[in-house]
Amino acid sequence: MTGSLTGPPPVTVPAAGSGAIAAGSLLRGPRVVWAVLFVNVLAFSSLPTLLPIPVTVGQLITQGALPLAFLLALLANPRGVIRPSLFLVLLTALAVVALMVSIHSEFMVGSTFRACRLIAFTTVVWLLTPWWGRSDMILLRCHLSCLRAVLALVLIGAVLAPGLAFSYGGRLSGALWPIPPTQVGHYAAVLLGCTLVLWLGNVTSRRSMLLTLLGAGAVLAGAHTRTALVAMILGLIVAGASLFVGHARVRRTSALVGFVVVLAATSFGPVLREWALRGQTLEEAGDLTGRTVVWSAVFRLRRPPLSEFFGSGLSNKSFNGLSIDSNWVATYLDQGWFGVSINAMFLVLLLLLGITHPRGPRRAVALFLVTYCLVASITETGLGDASPYMLELVVAAALLAAPARET
Repeated sequence: MTGSLTGPPPVTVPAAGSGAIAAGSLLRGPRVVWAVLFVNVLAFSSLPTLLPIPVTVGQLITQGALPLAFLLALLANPRGVIRPSLFLVLLTALAVVALMVSIHSEFMVGSTFRACRLIAFTTVVWLLTPWWGRSDMILLRCHLSCLRAVLALVLIGAVLAPGLAFSYGGRLSGALWPIPPTQVGHYAAVLLGCTLVLWLGNVTSRRSMLLTLLGAGAVLAGAHTRTALVAMILGLIVAGASLFVGHARVRRTSALVGFVVVLAATSFGPVLREWALRGQTLEEAGDLTGRTVVWSAVFRLRRPPLSEFFGSGLSNKSFNGLSIDSNWVATYLDQGWFGVSINAMFLVLLLLLGITHPRGPRRAVALFLVTYCLVASITETGLGDASPYMLELVVAAALLAAPARET
């Protein structure tokens, strides 16, 4: 799953002191900051791993990455230069209101801690705005590199300890770092989808696309995550439509994919249906594996009008010990109708920017990411706090930003 995007040529530096120069150059850019920020949102669950990782150590690594990302962001942007962004203004408003509500929450310590982390995350993203709008799509490249690294870790774990890797109901999870199948599928789908869109836009090579298709496709199939698959397909349809007029490759690929889909549906319909149901009945699948029961319980909860509007403070996205598994329901519980409105504004703003942005790969990838997050938000959480989904919306906003002066 290696490959690269088209970008500026490498810079040749003198041999003397080249190590120090290279390290300094690396710290002056967003690459290390983004990698550490990605570690901050990397899932850490209670799944067994080949080398047991204590929960305290895992949380120290992920949560401790955020202050490190802040320090690295200051090194990369020492003057604190920022670019205006309505998207980040909305995110800042969401974070500040979440803190105001959390300090009055029933679980004040945990809620306030999560709100402070969201504010710190937002601050780091503000410090990265000088790299928004670049023609080399540097933040997208950073994000795809992080996804490749995580999926390589998952594949190595599957080779070294297949029993552990498939211990979660036969679905692929992380055996070296405890990543649940839903997140494994998410990472694979985003990497695969972005790479396909870049290939359709003539930005990345066929070799890179095929390697990613084999690697990320195998991981996505192994994770058996329906949400990620459906979100990826719909995202590719929207992104492909945005490239359809100006790229003959898109038109040829669309015709080929249409033929393959019809052939597969007629020849392997029962097998595909069995795979999609994952051993569930139609009623269980329609009930979204019991999720709707929790959602109904959340909306039946009676709260004061102020809590209805602003929520009850940031939580661990559960209700009565059960996972909520819906961004909109979890946001309603934590941040009320105010948070739900801000989440909707995120998506509407980025979609409008995508529609009005000039045609090209940047617009197509941004539309893919926004569509993916919109579809996934139905059965996944993450648009209301620091998460991989929020990072992907940040990448989309960076791609749709006005052109920046590249330094």
